[in-house]
Amino acid sequence: MAQIGGLGHVGIYATDLMKMRDFYSRVLGLKIADEDLEQRGMVFMSSDPVAEHHEFVLMQGRVTSDDARVIQQISFAVPSIQDMREFKARLDEENATIDRIVSHGNAFGMYFFDPEGNRIELYYKTGFPVPQPHGDPLDLSRSDEELLDEAKELLHTKR
Repeated sequence: MAQIGGLGHVGIYATDLMKMRDFYSRVLGLKIADEDLEQRGMVFMSSDPVAEHHEFVLMQGRVTSDDARVIQQISFAVPSIQDMREFKARLDEENATIDRIVSHGNAFGMYFFDPEGNRIELYYKTGFPVPQPHGDPLDLSRSDEELLDEAKELLHTKR
């Protein structure tokens, strides 16, 4: 039977392409793999353009009203809890609205909004198979060990 191998990339429309390009490249650190700003109004972005040409695409042309809810969230994995702390500091410097920072047990997630109001998640996989949905407030000022121990404890309480 045919099978999906994984999500390849996500593309979203942007009202202010250059503002969104700046946010995703400068604040979130995605690299611009290719772009056609003049004719098509497209920016192809990746965390590693050599391994994957693009994982995220911005395209000029959002035509929805400001209160339209068309994206529930877009999630980007980070390799460490420290990366989450550093991104939180960057987002705070940008005055980005951080919605919540939680432990799902199987992952730690930080939810915030990009300049056009799209909900974004940065997450770190803990490796603990905690049933979902689950979301306890997470204090990133605590040590990695404390946070992971608490997530691991959920294995005994959520089963």
